[in-house]
Amino acid sequence: VQLQASGGGLVQAGGSLRLSCATSGGAFSTYLMGWFRQRPGKERECVATVNWSGGGTYYADSVKGRFTYSRDNAKNTVYLQMNGLKPEDTAVYYCAARDRGPSYYTRSDAYTYWGRGTKVTVSS
Repeated sequence: VQLQASGGGLVQAGGSLRLSCATSGGAFSTYLMGWFRQRPGKERECVATVNWSGGGTYYADSVKGRFTYSRDNAKNTVYLQMNGLKPEDTAVYYCAARDRGPSYYTRSDAYTYWGRGTKVTVSS
């Protein structure tokens, strides 16, 4: 399975970006997808994922109300709409995939496949 994240770039504080993660080589509909980020000097953290069996979307507290996770099975793609960006959102953003499970998965070691990451820089 290959994952390719795109859509990063340089944006001013308050601006928006939409990240995309296109997948290939696997059965996309069977995968649970998550978005992670790694800020400078910080550990990789989950910013958004879904609970496949129970529904619902997990968002990190730091992005709630500003980021939106979505998925298009027809295009084998997941998205992360990021609004109201802040300088502290500056990070490399990664998408990741794993087999479906009964819960949220927010630990990076719970995911099997990773994209190369796309860099987001938010200027103040």
